[in-house]
Amino acid sequence: MEDLPHRLPDQVIAARNGLPGDLIYALFEDSRGDVWISVLGPNVVTLWSRGSESIRNFANARDGRPLGTPTAFAEGNSGDVWMSLFWHDVARYRNGQFDVFTTAEGLPPGVATSLLVDRAGRLWIGTSHGGLARVDEPAAVHPRFSTYTTRTGLSSDSIKCITEDFWGRIYVGTAAGIDRLDAESGHVRHLNEAAGLRFGRPSTVAYRDRQGALWFGSERLMPVRNDEPTDPPAIRITGIHVRGTMRPISAVGERSVAGLRLKPTENQVQVDFASLNFGIGETIRYQYKLEGSQKDWSSPADVRSVNFEVLSPGFYRFLVRAITDEGLVSPAPAMVEFTVLPPFWMRWWFWTAALAALALAAIWFHRFRRRQVLELERVRTRIATDLHDDIGSSLAQIVVLSEVIGRKMTSEQASESQLARIADLARELVGSMSDIVWSINPQRDHLSDLTQRMRRFAGDVLTARDIEFEFTSPEAGDNTAVRAEVRRQTFLIFKECIHNILRHAASKRVEVMLRTDQRRLILRIDDDGRGFSGSSNGQGHGLSSMEQRARAMGGSFEVRTAPGSGTSVTLNVPLDAKPIRRLTNLHGSVDGSESRG
Repeated sequence: MEDLPHRLPDQVIAARNGLPGDLIYALFEDSRGDVWISVLGPNVVTLWSRGSESIRNFANARDGRPLGTPTAFAEGNSGDVWMSLFWHDVARYRNGQFDVFTTAEGLPPGVATSLLVDRAGRLWIGTSHGGLARVDEPAAVHPRFSTYTTRTGLSSDSIKCITEDFWGRIYVGTAAGIDRLDAESGHVRHLNEAAGLRFGRPSTVAYRDRQGALWFGSERLMPVRNDEPTDPPAIRITGIHVRGTMRPISAVGERSVAGLRLKPTENQVQVDFASLNFGIGETIRYQYKLEGSQKDWSSPADVRSVNFEVLSPGFYRFLVRAITDEGLVSPAPAMVEFTVLPPFWMRWWFWTAALAALALAAIWFHRFRRRQVLELERVRTRIATDLHDDIGSSLAQIVVLSEVIGRKMTSEQASESQLARIADLARELVGSMSDIVWSINPQRDHLSDLTQRMRRFAGDVLTARDIEFEFTSPEAGDNTAVRAEVRRQTFLIFKECIHNILRHAASKRVEVMLRTDQRRLILRIDDDGRGFSGSSNGQGHGLSSMEQRARAMGGSFEVRTAPGSGTSVTLNVPLDAKPIRRLTNLHGSVDGSESRG
């Protein structure tokens, strides 16, 4: 001691000769007695070896990366010295060399602000905004970093200082106060004024004295070994508000509320809750979830009320639980079950009634259409029957009577010719009536009926004139549906063509071909007569009328002819795509026989 006043200046002078600067930021003595010196300014790490009284400055790590100015030091059980570097990274000194660890190795982001090696040999690293890191094996070649943040219970991710009590609990000074961490369980407890602390601005220095008191700057805290609550916190529902109206509930709260049925307009619900037991200095936080709307628990928060603004119709179960600073959770969550009823147009009975009404409407419409079709069939059958039975019979009588009178009369030739004319007209009327009866008869709405009618007509009139006749058509019994209008117009065009051949063509042979192709009816008539020239409008053969009939059916009518080369007529019209059901009429079946006069 007597030599101290004399030796200290010499040491300072000696140190000055090796130090990179005069602004000392921090000092740390390791277990070997060597002193680590942090000098502001140059980015180097300085070591004063006590044994050799020499100073070494380290600028680079083992892999060549630059070091920097240390801000905090800590020594592991293996003798490795850890230090945090200004603005970035953490370095470890072992066997005369440095290893640098960054976020790439798992270090949390931010500046390392404080270091601590606890009694279990674990390394704790506080960062400026990345939370708290823990290294269980600091001597490992590739140490692993575990992180604690606000997500795991810390009050803030900004760490200012770290210390440890006699029982191994870690105290972390954060920007929001002091947190106590149980390293074994991971439980975090936030210490407030009730624990004897009156922090204004958090300190950047933490220290434990020989008596076990913890100092955070000028604030002193004496830890107690058993100050945790022994029972988990209970939780109660203390209030339920529906659109601002309070629902009846017990004054001391209830564990479970069920059976609430809310109207469609009562879809805004607020639930109040609280825990009834608090330890000294303890803060209770709450987690909740609304089954039917969210799957997971919310983050712990110091809230005692949750408001759901607009809820869709459906069944909901609200669950809430309390969590202490030590991580103790309510043994069973409090629960509220309620149902928001849907509007009447969204309820099952409304949809059932609507579907039933639609089904009944569809059935009624089907039956109505069936009645309409049946009635149309009956009308057509009745008209055909009446024409055949009444008008046909009357015209036949006219023909017979005219012939009888003609045979009995002995008057002049003019009267006989008039009576003959009456008979001819009557015969024509009988033929026309027969055609009309056939065209409206619902039992003649098939291609085979049209083919039979055309074949019989052509055979009767052409054979009588000694004209060779060939008719090509689909097989007998073809039940392809042909709507009445197409059938009637096609037959009239066919008759007109045959009549034109008889009156004007002077042909010896006629060929008729009737076929279907892709739901279209194609009729072709060829004769070897004299043919004609010029447009159809000036020939007087009714070609213009036949063209109009074809266009009215949505088809085409084509005539190819030349003088002395015969004539070829082609009709192409669409068939009716709708199937026609054969129905039995109320007057009995119609056999299709017609009077030819």
